[in-house]
Formats: sequence, C-alpha cells, structure tokens
Amino acid sequence: MGFLFVVLRIALLVYVGLTLLVFLAQARYLYYPDPEITADPSLINLDYRDVMLDTADGETVAGWFVPAADEAAAPALLFFHGNAGNISDRLGSIQTFHELGLNVLIIDYRGYGRSSGKPTEKGTRLDAEAAWTYLTGELAIPPERIIIFGRSLGGAVAVSLAATHNPALLVVESSFTSTMDMGQQMFPLLPVRLLCRHRYDSVKTLKAVQCPVLVAHGPDDATIPFAHGRRLHAAANDPKQFITLQGGHNDGGMDSNRAYQRLLREWIAEYVSPPPGSNGRGKPVDDNGRR
Repeated sequence: MGFLFVVLRIALLVYVGLTLLVFLAQARYLYYPDPEITADPSLINLDYRDVMLDTADGETVAGWFVPAADEAAAPALLFFHGNAGNISDRLGSIQTFHELGLNVLIIDYRGYGRSSGKPTEKGTRLDAEAAWTYLTGELAIPPERIIIFGRSLGGAVAVSLAATHNPALLVVESSFTSTMDMGQQMFPLLPVRLLCRHRYDSVKTLKAVQCPVLVAHGPDDATIPFAHGRRLHAAANDPKQFITLQGGHNDGGMDSNRAYQRLLREWIAEYVSPPPGSNGRGKPVDDNGRR
C-alpha cells in the first residue's frame, strides 16, 4: 500500500509539473520566430517597398508591399504567414501572388524578422489591424478590393481580421480550428482548454465573417489534421468553397497547385470589386497574371 502511494504521488507530481510547464511555456509551442531577414523580393526580380507600421500598443511591424505591374488597377492581397521563420521565407508565395496580378502586402508579426515585441494572440491581431489600416488608409485601397489570405497560424490571424472588417474575400489555407484543439491533440491527458492563453478560436470567429470564404487543406497534412480544414469550412457562412490540397503542410498550397490558382482567379473575378473608374468592366487575371 505504501509503495502504491509513492507511485501515485510521483505520478501526480509529474502530471502537475507537466501541466505547469505547458501553461508557462505554451508560447514556445506556438511561435517560432526568426529575427534574421535573409532575402527580399529583389532576389526574384520584384520591386517592393519596405513598410514599418505602428501598432495601437506601440510596437513596430515590418513588412513589404510588392506592387502589381498595374498597381492602380490591381486588387490587394494581405498575406499572413505561418508560425515559423519570417517574411524572407515566403518569396515563393509572393511570386505566386504577383503572377496572379495582385498587389501584395506581407508583414512579420511582432517578434518576427525586424518587427519589435513578442508574439501573443492579442498582439498578432493588433499587427493585422496595422496592416489593414496601411492598405485602407495610407494606400486608400477600398475594403472591397482587398483579399485577406492566411496560411497555418496566419489563417487564424486572417479570420480574426476578416471578422472585424469586410474584405472582398477571405482565404484560409492549411489552418487549425483553434489552438485549444491542437493542444489537446498534443497533450491529450492534460486540461489544455483550461490552460490555453493563446486560443485563436477560428471556428467561433468565422461565424462573424460576412465575406466569401475559401478554405484549402490537404489530407496528407501531418502538422494540422485535415479534419480542421473541414470544420473551418463547415463553420463559414455562404458563399464558401473547400479545395482539397495535395502534399504536406509546407508543400501542398497555392504555390504548387494550378487548380487552386485558377479557383482564386475565378473568385477574384466574381467577388472583388473592379477598380475605380472601370464602370464595372474590370477584367480578371489570366493564366499569365495579366489583365
């Protein structure tokens, strides 16, 4: 009986210790920032403008604005990347969106790249707000000409922003339903839902999104299960569409999927307002990224 008591006591101490570790170190499981910018769009022969944006809580968010060939006539895509690295790891995606004929604004969350501060759920939302304000304020791009795109963690950031504004279109790629669901999968025996300080509850938040929604996810995604994408699509309001990706979490997205690119072109043509002065005769992009 004494031996059993000792075993149970040790097990309880281990359980409590692991619970405390997860609670205190949860940001380390979610955010993997890299402060070093190793490349920029000039490496792929694209013009760009450095942007430094002030957030409502006093941080500075760094990013790039990559104009389309016809900047004035092109819609804008606001790009939120995943939880690792920084914007210099996303040149392939920037190239893809540029070839689709879009102006592209990509930012690093606080603590990533040249952005100040440390990442938190509230902080990434404020970073997203700063980017939205830059597009709609300084660049005077109407909301109905803006596409919000988020990949992985960026999908949750994108959903949150789209719920509080009214963009033309929201695209959520390879993202999760909530960090609570992801955490419960990682630590099934711990009370993760009670421990989470970074919740990113996209399923709940999607109910407030009023714009058209594209959700993309792949069954071979070993990082975020395919079921998360299906649940996000089910939670979204109409009009919405789901596209099944091929490949893993980091290699099956927009950059390598021509059908996905064609679908985005079609949705841009249908849901993104034409440029001012076009009298409704704005042209969708073609397969070569031209208008």
